[in-house]
Amino acid sequence: MRSESDTVAIETKDLSFEVDSTIILEKVYLSIRKGEFFGIFGPNGGGKTTLLKLLLGFLKPSSGSIHIFGMPPHLARGCIGYVPQITGFDRKFPISVFEVVAMGLLRELTWYGSFTAQTKKKAIDALEKVGLASLAKKPFSTLSGGQAQRVLLARALASDPKLLLLDEPTASVDPEAESDIHRLLLTLKGSVTVLMVSHDLQTIASDVDRLLFIQRKASLMTKEQICGHFAMGLYHTPVQGGLPVLDR
Repeated sequence: MRSESDTVAIETKDLSFEVDSTIILEKVYLSIRKGEFFGIFGPNGGGKTTLLKLLLGFLKPSSGSIHIFGMPPHLARGCIGYVPQITGFDRKFPISVFEVVAMGLLRELTWYGSFTAQTKKKAIDALEKVGLASLAKKPFSTLSGGQAQRVLLARALASDPKLLLLDEPTASVDPEAESDIHRLLLTLKGSVTVLMVSHDLQTIASDVDRLLFIQRKASLMTKEQICGHFAMGLYHTPVQGGLPVLDR
């Protein structure tokens, strides 16, 4: 019989984060199982991206604890793939598509600063997964928004992560690229734990296993509680009553 630690990918307890006495996240309790596909939504400034940065170890909690596969975030980074918002990535930097993806494999650089043939193959295989291997030598700056986002996804997948964190991966991409990204993410369901921040509630509600609403505090919601107002950015407590704190 497997213990709880064998099945839990992410666990936070009493997690809070504040900046200059302003509370961004307050008393977040999470228990996310390995292989779950989790959708995260909420208003701008509600703390969604902050939560991802805490899970990555980029930020330190003001209080509480975080464990990723039983480890603190800074020790679990080798297990995590991260896809940032495309607006936070310098598209003008002179770098090829292949080089962007290879950035996800920097841990595998040899002592003399080059990649082995096996590591290069991992980068190309990741581009194959997102359907862009033919663009490996193309300058990243010349790609469309949808293509650039898929390259960042390939970078995250290149290291074969156990946990994939995505911050608005389909923002500012065309509908076809959005569909391609969602189809790829669904193929990972069950084998990789996925947390995806998105404002596209109609899509994520049909794809994900569970939904997490973040507005300073984090609350678990069922698909039935998703109100049409939420899709318009109008967030409120469902008529059914207050939102329960996750797995407290």
